Amino acid sequence: MALREKLEEDIKASMRSHDQARLDALRFFKNAVLAVEKEQKKELDDAGVIEVATKQASDRRDSIKAFEEGGREAAAAKEAAELVVLEEFLPPQMSAEGLMELIKATVSEVGAASIQDKGKLMGKLMPQVRGKADGTVVNQMATEYLESLS
Repeated sequence: MALREKLEEDIKASMRSHDQARLDALRFFKNAVLAVEKEQKKELDDAGVIEVATKQASDRRDSIKAFEEGGREAAAAKEAAELVVLEEFLPPQMSAEGLMELIKATVSEVGAASIQDKGKLMGKLMPQVRGKADGTVVNQMATEYLESLS
């Protein structure tokens, strides 16, 4: 089942079960997908829907952090619940061990020897992990690994 179809089915199921919080999150996600489709003037495939879900999930993580810093726990909890719904549309995330193995392999592939080579490393690494790992985590792990080489 395509992700667009899954989104539509999940919206219908949430309506039937009267799960308003989930329904709101799914509708917000659907509107984001429709906005991107309108902007690009074409229907998104699964990769495009995953890209929108990744962006939305990243926005939710940022909002959760901001709300928690501001002492707004109720708003942070609402964003966290929406994040759980969005994560259903994302592919499984890479484990830290798997990510570190990929970083090490990519370092040897591009010949990175120090932190100055981080740009080359990230340029090669990010397309491989897109949708499978959070960019900030990848950046942090790559930086730590390159610093350990120096």
